[in-house]
Amino acid sequence: MTNNQSFVDLRKYDQSWFDRGRPGWYVLLWWFVQAIAFPLTPHPFNGLRCFLLRFFGARIGQGVLIRPTARFTYPWKVTIGDYSWIGDDVVLYSLDKINIGEHCVISQKTYLCTGSHDIQDPAFGLKTAPITINNGVWVTADCFVGPGVEIGANAVIGARSTVFANMPPGQVCWGSPCKPHYARLKNSANSSELLD
Repeated sequence: MTNNQSFVDLRKYDQSWFDRGRPGWYVLLWWFVQAIAFPLTPHPFNGLRCFLLRFFGARIGQGVLIRPTARFTYPWKVTIGDYSWIGDDVVLYSLDKINIGEHCVISQKTYLCTGSHDIQDPAFGLKTAPITINNGVWVTADCFVGPGVEIGANAVIGARSTVFANMPPGQVCWGSPCKPHYARLKNSANSSELLD
């Protein structure tokens, strides 16, 4: 016989301890600006999007490209290094810090998620952990990167992968769960990947 009793009691959920990093009014102002300004800016107006993110506390390097449909929960918890690209419909769910290095590509529909919940906790407690993406990484289309993950420099994460563990540098990785499969070779005659 199946036990239909819930393991959690969401009436007990409490995230009053969680620090968003800014007052509530500031968070709402950012969400309003992002909802209006980002989608209305044409692709060539990348500088305006970078300006808005910097104004709200993000650390954005030079030459960064950000598509108008990218979403940043709390930009003041985001760092993006020089010449990196953030694609269409990318979500940076930055409850905790997200650090993206230089010359990285985060392709369309990828979700960087720094928050989760404790499934053993009857109150379904919130948990957060930072994400680090080192220099030269390509996270390809429609990937999920979970809390606490670090992706090593010059790694490639294959399309629609789910990354729940750290990935080593210089490896081509894919799968659900994501695993390294072979080395990404610099200047290989048989490869079109570019490395620094």
